[in-house]
Amino acid sequence: MVSADSWFGVFMETVQTHETSAALREAAVNGDLKRWTEALTGVVVGTFPKMGWRGAARGHRSDLLPVPRSEYMELDVVAFEAAGDRRWRFPVGVFELENSFVDDLIAYSLWKVLCVRASLRVVFCYRRDASEGSELVRHLADQVIDTMEIPVRSGLGGETLVIVGSRSEIATFPYSFFKGWRLDANTARFRRN
Repeated sequence: MVSADSWFGVFMETVQTHETSAALREAAVNGDLKRWTEALTGVVVGTFPKMGWRGAARGHRSDLLPVPRSEYMELDVVAFEAAGDRRWRFPVGVFELENSFVDDLIAYSLWKVLCVRASLRVVFCYRRDASEGSELVRHLADQVIDTMEIPVRSGLGGETLVIVGSRSEIATFPYSFFKGWRLDANTARFRRN
C-alpha cells in the first residue's frame, strides 16, 4: 500500500530538482496554466522512479500494458508498479492536473479519480491566493464527498489528496506553494497534509 505522506515527500524533493521545476515556477508566476500543467506532469512522472513505479502521461508513453498509451482512462497521469510480469496490472496511483479555475471542473477531476481503484489518488489544482485553497477544498468535500453513501466512502481504500498550488505563495516555491489536503473517509472531510 502506498502512503500519501511518502509520495508527497518524494514529490516535494522532486519538484526542487526536476528539469521542469523552473518552467513550473515561471508558469505559476505568469498564470500560464497550460505550461503549468505540462511542467507539473513532468514533475509528477519524475517521482515514479523513487517510488518504484512506471507511468503513463501525455509525453510519457507506457508499454507496461498490452495496449501502449500515453493516457489511460483519460486520466492525466497513471502510475503502475514497475516490478512483475503481469500483463494487465492495475494502477497504484492516479493523478489529475486540473488547471481550470472553475470549481465544478476541479470537482469533476476529484470525482474521476475517486472512481478508480488505486492506492493513491491525487488532484492538483491552482489558485491565485492561498486563502482560496481552503474554501475550494471545503467545496469539494460538500459537493463530491458528501454525495457518497457512507459504505461506498468507507470502502474507497487507498488515500486521496487534493494539492493546491497558490501563486500568492510563489516566493517560497515549492515549500508553501503546494499545500496538500488528505481525505478522511470517516468524516468526509479533508485535513491538511
